[in-house]
Amino acid sequence: MSGDPNEEELERLREQKREQLKDQMGEGEGEAVDAKRQQAEAQKKAVLRQHLTDGARKRLNTVKMSKPDVGEQVEQQIVALASSGRIQGEIDEQKMKELLREMTPDSKSFDIRRR
Repeated sequence: MSGDPNEEELERLREQKREQLKDQMGEGEGEAVDAKRQQAEAQKKAVLRQHLTDGARKRLNTVKMSKPDVGEQVEQQIVALASSGRIQGEIDEQKMKELLREMTPDSKSFDIRRR
């Protein structure tokens, strides 16, 4: 640069435009990630709707309210079983209870003795 104020101003404007374009590209990637996440969530709901009876779905929703992490693990397990073809028919409430029993660790009881 020759130090001309017009050239310096022009370079500064170019740099601002580059930054704006980078920001816009980053936002576009974020939107794409959101769209993929929403699509995966919709597919998961469709699989669960297909393979769970009403009673099993209610039980799973109840578990998700009280223990969201356990509910999410059970959903992922059901989707994995369905995608591998290891689910025959629908999962009823009794099968859901068994699955929940397998997925949740045994609660330990403690005896406290006072001296």
